[in-house]
Amino acid sequence: MLCKSQPVSAPPELPPLVSAALSLSGRRGFVSATRNETGRLLATLAASRTGTLGEVGTGCGVGSAWLRHGATEGTKIVTAESDPQLAQVVAELFADDGRIEVLAADWTALIERGPFSLLFVDAREAKLSARDVVAEAVEPGGFVVLDDFTPSMGWPPMYEGRVDTLRQDWLQDKRFTTVEVMVAPDAAVLLATRR
Repeated sequence: MLCKSQPVSAPPELPPLVSAALSLSGRRGFVSATRNETGRLLATLAASRTGTLGEVGTGCGVGSAWLRHGATEGTKIVTAESDPQLAQVVAELFADDGRIEVLAADWTALIERGPFSLLFVDAREAKLSARDVVAEAVEPGGFVVLDDFTPSMGWPPMYEGRVDTLRQDWLQDKRFTTVEVMVAPDAAVLLATRR
């Protein structure tokens, strides 16, 4: 069967809270906000979770807004931002939503709020050095999402001509079942389920 070409349509409209967070990000000159492709994955995963969802590295709140968009009734979102001024601005953005708590603290303070049914690890330092801490903070069956990877099609995973040991370690960690998910031609996330 041949597929007929379809007219190109506009992308889906962004949820209002995501739009507000992206606007804040633009005003603050914050160029590394969570991509919409990753955000849609976060919202989809959040829709399957209950309990507490966490985010390591709030930034301007885009990731939290996507989590909130998908979150089920009764689910709480806790996010940590080490820059106290930025954390305050994002807390004001979410002030009307009692289900999102913004901590003005290092990401390690977030861990005390677990266990998490989903933990979005968006801060570079936590991605690089905190797999053991993250494993203890996520409940069995819970998800860990790590973004900002360039897709790698082979094994071992490569980045800029070298073995990507961060990705390799997550993919081989026996505490998790992990898959690399390409969310755009130039972007992938690791989705790990705690065993």
